Amino acid sequence: MKVLAAMSGGVDSAVAAARAAEAGHEVVGVHMALSKNRDQRRTGSRGCCTVEDASDARRAADRIGIPYYVWDLSDDFHDLVVEDFLTEYAAGRTPNPCVRCNERIKFASLLERATLLGFDAVCTGHYASIRSEGPGGAPSLHRSRNDAKDQSYVLAVMGPEAVGRSLFPLGDFEDKQAVRAEARARGLGVSTKPDSYDICFIADGDTRGFLERSLGEAPGEVVDPDGTVLATHTGTHGYTIGQRKGLGIQHPAPNGRPRYVVDIDPARRQVVVGASELLSTRELHATDVISFEELTEGRPVHAQIRAHGEAVPAVIQQVPAPDAPGSLLQVRLDTPVRGVAPGQTLVLYDGDRVLAAATLERRA
Repeated sequence: MKVLAAMSGGVDSAVAAARAAEAGHEVVGVHMALSKNRDQRRTGSRGCCTVEDASDARRAADRIGIPYYVWDLSDDFHDLVVEDFLTEYAAGRTPNPCVRCNERIKFASLLERATLLGFDAVCTGHYASIRSEGPGGAPSLHRSRNDAKDQSYVLAVMGPEAVGRSLFPLGDFEDKQAVRAEARARGLGVSTKPDSYDICFIADGDTRGFLERSLGEAPGEVVDPDGTVLATHTGTHGYTIGQRKGLGIQHPAPNGRPRYVVDIDPARRQVVVGASELLSTRELHATDVISFEELTEGRPVHAQIRAHGEAVPAVIQQVPAPDAPGSLLQVRLDTPVRGVAPGQTLVLYDGDRVLAAATLERRA
């Protein structure tokens, strides 16, 4: 196949591109320039898509022996990921920008451009597996063998069509050290490069500071579930469901127990805090469902609400009505989970196979 390899400048995407080329595909490497700040530099494990990353990707492509290009997708990234992140927080929701980036940049903007240029598939260094069930079966998305690095959760929003046009050569690696060892064996200079973490467009890791600088101040009240004012704040966007520290409350609860953020109401500029029990729920409601197969009521599944969270046994109670935008997917968990926040991604699994992804709404 003619394959476009997305090369971030890290070890994972370099090994993935090398494996695709070794498998006999006609591979072209491309680095996505996502930052509007062309002077942005990498600081250890913080930041990505920097000038240094582009140079590392170029050297890896030269070593592999494939053509290499840099594509400027910074406008798309800003409009579809960064602005979405700010809009969601301003609305009292908790988005996952990595999910948005995979959905809208790496497997929408990138795949669209690849298709126009005649590529058959996109290859990335994500940790997940694609399999086909039976002769001529549709491709399905599965967890990686490396549980610690598995990224099927953030890839689930791709949907089946994009999965069918993707390659994830790292899905069979059992650990990251094996990937680094292969990079060394191939003479790839990125074999010892640190992994990036945190939100890539907030290189200093100060999410709250980034939100305050971008959204400004909108003073309001911190209240208990009865509406009693306990403190003031400078913006609801500085809080997330489940947060315990930094609440600005100067006196303890009457029973001495910790308080947590249990609800956020941007319209009233209120942050509601309460006991930990108020964070627990067994009912998940979600919309914007992306299914890999038809969902049925009563089906047992495993539900995951965080990228590296535990998948909890559950049962589908309600499926979205056909041709009814905004209708709910409802799932009941066998055991309660804490800190469910609107805007998070819900992914349903059957074993290690992804069934669907959806966006969580406010708790019942």
